[in-house]
Amino acid sequence: MTSAETATTAAPDARIERRAKRIAKHLSSFAAQHGGSADGVVEYVGRTATRIVVVGADGTWGDQVAPTYAIGRRAAELAGLTLHDDFEGELGLKVKTGPYEWKRMAGIQI
Repeated sequence: MTSAETATTAAPDARIERRAKRIAKHLSSFAAQHGGSADGVVEYVGRTATRIVVVGADGTWGDQVAPTYAIGRRAAELAGLTLHDDFEGELGLKVKTGPYEWKRMAGIQI
């Protein structure tokens, strides 16, 4: 591989790493504010985007959207999230929902 080819393949990797670090900063901040650690799941949204759902140690949850799965997965790893395969079971039981979430889930029915 020539140096030009190496630079071309390294550029996307560097871009992925920069974006992942930016998202990881937000995820780490969330974890610090909600008990110091967090669990999460990385899921596709549409064809390319990815949603990282994060649940703090205190049960508070939030999310971040990444442009690709690779960036989302890397951001979760950099943030030190304990990743789960899906949102059901153990991870779902950790989530604490309040009146706001219940109203949002019910829509205008309440």
